[in-house]
Amino acid sequence: MLTNKIMMERDLANIWHPCSQMKDYETLPFIPIKSGKDAYLYDFDNNEYLDAISSWWVNLFGHSNGYINTKIKEQLETLEHVIFAGFSHESAIRLAERLVSLTPQKLQKVFFADNGSSAIEIALKMSFQYYKNSGEVRDIFISLENSYHGETMGALAVGDVALYKEIYNEILIKTVQAKSPALISEEEALLSMEALLKSYDGRVSAVVIEPLVQCAGSMAMYDATYITKLRALCDQYGVFLIADEIAVGFGRTGTLFACEQAEITPDFLCLSKGITGGYLPLSCVMTTDDIYQAFYCDYSEGKSFLDSHSYTGNALACAAANATLDIFENDNVIEKNKAKIKKIAKMLEPFKQLPNVKEVRQRGMIAAIELEGYQSEERIGLQVYQYALQNGVLLRPLGHVIYFMPPFIINDIQIEKMIDIAYQAVKKIAR
Repeated sequence: MLTNKIMMERDLANIWHPCSQMKDYETLPFIPIKSGKDAYLYDFDNNEYLDAISSWWVNLFGHSNGYINTKIKEQLETLEHVIFAGFSHESAIRLAERLVSLTPQKLQKVFFADNGSSAIEIALKMSFQYYKNSGEVRDIFISLENSYHGETMGALAVGDVALYKEIYNEILIKTVQAKSPALISEEEALLSMEALLKSYDGRVSAVVIEPLVQCAGSMAMYDATYITKLRALCDQYGVFLIADEIAVGFGRTGTLFACEQAEITPDFLCLSKGITGGYLPLSCVMTTDDIYQAFYCDYSEGKSFLDSHSYTGNALACAAANATLDIFENDNVIEKNKAKIKKIAKMLEPFKQLPNVKEVRQRGMIAAIELEGYQSEERIGLQVYQYALQNGVLLRPLGHVIYFMPPFIINDIQIEKMIDIAYQAVKKIAR
């Protein structure tokens, strides 16, 4: 009979886990998961865990969703994968058509990849090569302080979370960071951005942001008005705007895409995570026909965009993505989430009275509680994580910030459990 202990021993014999100090597992056992259903995960010892973080922000409609399962099985019977250079298939074509219809009108072209970091790399490369194809070398990218865009080398370069980036500084591409509107006033942040655009005038390929929520940056949040004004600044200085909606897209901030709240069109829109409902790796970069035309030429001109991934446009992943969009369309998800957003907001109110809570913040279905009064070596987040697991809830705090990003199928009773367990944990460690 398989147990947690047996599975842990087998795992540690061969697997190196992400975002982990493996030595921690000597005293902090990880959880081998046997199965998942709806909002819950189940381990080999028959314990259940409410997945309050959507398994790293990807799962939108629950584990082992019956409808998505069916659509993947249907696709499996006809085509699992085909090379996407010189070939295509119906699931990818249909998905691209639907994404174009759902996003701002100017976003007419879809370039597929297989993960969020790759999508960022593609947007950076496209923006740089656009100018190179026109005879310009624009060697600078601007991002925001406290930002996170992935962990491949280009994505790391435009990020600003030292934990991930600092060790690689010597080998990263050239980037500069403007002040983040999530950390200072919007006016100061815009002045910082404009100062950089002036200073590097003619050298900047693109500005890249996470609209509304800097997720890995401790769930720091800011208003849509900054994005609206940033769009105008990018237009003024003739640089592209890359919207990294890998984490915040597909309903997380209360609208299907965060940029909707700013009423702007980015030059590049990067999507991943929830695009397949958490089932399979897939990402895409959406861009304008004007940008597409800068690469459209006779082969001998050497302006082609030569970025490729073995699993680009994977048929099974596209089937999962189309099923995910079906659920949004048929179940009126965005509208139904409004009641859940209000429920979460109401449940968060008691945290504001706790002495160790600095701030409570929320954007749509993303909420965060920032703690204060602790040193980093105390690993307060780890204490909250352990307490929650012992009480059947999967939380994974970012340092001293506890956050919730549950699947959209979560019900009122589960919301109450998720937030009540977090409240008990925070109250327990208060001084």
